Amino acid sequence: MMRGRVGFCCLLMILQIVSWAGVTSRPLPPNDAHGVPQPVDLDLQQQKISSMANFYRETCPTVKSILLLDSEGKRIAVKYYSDDWPTSGVKLAFEKSVFSKTQKTNARTEAEITMFDNYIVVYKFIQDLHFFVTGGDDENELILATVLQGFVDAVSLLLRSNVDKTEALENLDLILLCLDEIVDGGMILETDGNVIAGKVATHSMDDGAPLAEQTISQALATARDHLARSLLR
Repeated sequence: MMRGRVGFCCLLMILQIVSWAGVTSRPLPPNDAHGVPQPVDLDLQQQKISSMANFYRETCPTVKSILLLDSEGKRIAVKYYSDDWPTSGVKLAFEKSVFSKTQKTNARTEAEITMFDNYIVVYKFIQDLHFFVTGGDDENELILATVLQGFVDAVSLLLRSNVDKTEALENLDLILLCLDEIVDGGMILETDGNVIAGKVATHSMDDGAPLAEQTISQALATARDHLARSLLR
């Protein structure tokens, strides 16, 4: 139930902000007791819009980063959705620290949760791949765990259950597309692994060719072709 509601809840919040902005961006001047129009404080109304946007931004579940590392802590695919890590060096240091803190834990049968540098980190290991989802210290752990599971499930489907470093590197384009389908700008879009994998397959396949009929190399080639066409537009 939670998987379908996360994105829907955020969508409702955005629609309410847009609706509020549409109404208040064209204010009608109020009248005083004598019916004389009074000036409208546009700055005050803009502040109200900004306050409401901040309220929904804080209320809507968000993700700060998603990491896919190998068994040595080296990055396979990573996405950051926060300015908390402003440089590449800071990001690499964070990845190294997270890996060092979690590498000796048993997170293979089910996901584990830990606090690290005031962040909630939910993680799971499959073969030589380490999956991580990071959120703020006040974020809902269950939602972060749902995002993680959706990522793991989608990657498993896209790699035909051959979830290891070699397959991940050979299909890196598909994994990056997978991340784009899960989170955008920190906002959670989708957490159902089947839906995520289906959308990635739609982007990366020729029209009319079902996922089951394509090999890994074919899916990778079509994904690269799709990205190339997008860059040339």
